[in-house]
Formats: sequence, structure tokens, C-alpha cells
Amino acid sequence: MRAFYSDRFVLPLPAGHRFPMQKYRLLRERVAAELRDVALHEAPIASDTELARVHCAGYIERVATGALDAREQREIGFPWSPEMVERSRRSVGATIAACRAARVDGFAVNLAGGTHHSYAAHGAGFCVFNDAAVAARAMQADARKPCGEGARAQIAIVDLDVHQGNGTAAIFRDDPSVFTLSLHGESNYPFAKETSDLDVALPDGCDDDAYADALARALQTMFERCEPALIIYLAGADPHKGDRLGRLALSMDGLARRDRLVFEAAAARELPVAITMAGAYGRDIDDTVDVHLQTVQLASTACARRRRHPNPGAALF
Repeated sequence: MRAFYSDRFVLPLPAGHRFPMQKYRLLRERVAAELRDVALHEAPIASDTELARVHCAGYIERVATGALDAREQREIGFPWSPEMVERSRRSVGATIAACRAARVDGFAVNLAGGTHHSYAAHGAGFCVFNDAAVAARAMQADARKPCGEGARAQIAIVDLDVHQGNGTAAIFRDDPSVFTLSLHGESNYPFAKETSDLDVALPDGCDDDAYADALARALQTMFERCEPALIIYLAGADPHKGDRLGRLALSMDGLARRDRLVFEAAAARELPVAITMAGAYGRDIDDTVDVHLQTVQLASTACARRRRHPNPGAALF
């Protein structure tokens, strides 16, 4: 299985900043040391053309040139720097690359990404560009076989970060070519939610069994309402009970069960899956890296099983 990383392009943050930037390097190092079936590739840079399929030209220009005003930078949560631009473009490029790799191999991973709070015209919540949205549009542009006259290939974005994918929901509002599913904490950020195609709001303290039941029902509903050619899966580590900002109570076993539910649902339909790591704010960063590593390991195992079905997305793209 292929995995794409961008942790060499680290933006400088003020001392004491709460975003755990080092998790990306730690994850890549552990993947390299422990998962020998995973091939690591440096993420490509997303082009202006790719970004402009989702983001407004003026916003792309302000990010690129450092013209974001103080309010925009506060909303994103990062100070502007050339490194921020480089990392943000590569994080998007990694998800695009993972989607293309998944179409060939069945599964692929971006060891970052999941920047689902970014809207078309502004960033928010540590998200500059919306990698899943840009990747979905890139895959539709790549599609050789549109689904119906004048239609785009349908993509499903399955967002299991603990925070609602508000930017993604807003970008694809009233667009039937991209189905947005979000399971998230009902009392968590963002406090003003957008409307996804399917939202499942979970109470504080939600445990393994309640989460798995809700996810199984949501996946069933999603597949009753759409026929995607590809799944982009945001596998946030922040539903873990050790997360500072998560407010849910999933164990490591519960998170493995979550991942397997997604992977098995995709495998049953021979759908390619591109996975991003999304959010995590563990009290112990080693817990965060453990959750992400488990997701990558489970994806690699699922990918190995898929090898007897080459080119799973060939008939759909």
C-alpha cells in the first residue's frame, strides 16, 4: 500500500501552540519502522488549477502571497508563513495522490490531511485548503466514464473526525455528485454546524458500542442514497477517550472497529478508499500516533486482501 507524507514541510508555530505538528513526523517514522508493506512517498504539491476547482481565486492568491489579514489568520489558527503555504499545498497533493493510488491498489493513505473546516473562500480550525474536497474534484476531472449524461462521477466523503466537517458540507451543499457523511460530537466545535448529506451527532461520552451502532446505520443509509465510485475517509484520532478536545470515549479497540466497518463496507462493494488522518489532540501524543498507526496498519491489511481484485476503480473511472 502507498502512503504519502508532507511532514518535512513543517510550518513554524509560536511556543506553546496547541496544534500537535510533531505527530506527522512521529507517524511517518513509525510507519517506516513497523509497517514494511507500506511504501512511503513524498507528497506532490497541489497546483492552482487543482485548488481552484474548490477554492476562490482570491483566497488562493491571498494564501500564496501572504495577504491574509489578521482576522483570516486567527480563524485558521496559524500565522502565515511560506512554510504554511508549502505544507498546505502538499497536504492537498497527498490526498489527490492517495485517491489516484487507491484507484489502482484499492487503498492508499495520506499521513496528514483531513482539513475539513476550510471553506471555499476562507480557512478555519487549523485548515487552510480543503484536501478532501479538492481531491474529490480532481477525481471527477480524471473520470473517463461520467455517471449519466452530463453528470460527475459520484464520490463519498466519510468524515469520522470528532468535529463536524463543516467546510466540506458547505462546499458540496446541493451537489449530488459528492455525498458528505459526518459522525461528530454534537456539543463540539464547530458550534454552528453546516448541513451534510448525512449528519450523525453523538453525545459526550459516546462509547465503542454506541459509536459502532451509529456508524453501521449511517453507512447503510449512505449506500442506500448514493452509489459512489470512491470513498475518501477522514479517520480522525480525536474520538479516542484520551483526546483533549474530543469528548467521546472510544478505546483503541473501538477505533479499530470503526475503521474495519468502513473498510469492510468498501470492500463489499469493491470501492477504492483514500484515507486521511484528520484531527487529534491527545493528552499523550504517543496515544495519538498509536491511533493513526493502527488505521494505517488496518488499511494495509485491507489493501493486501484486495490484491486479488486488481484495479478496483477501473470500471468506475
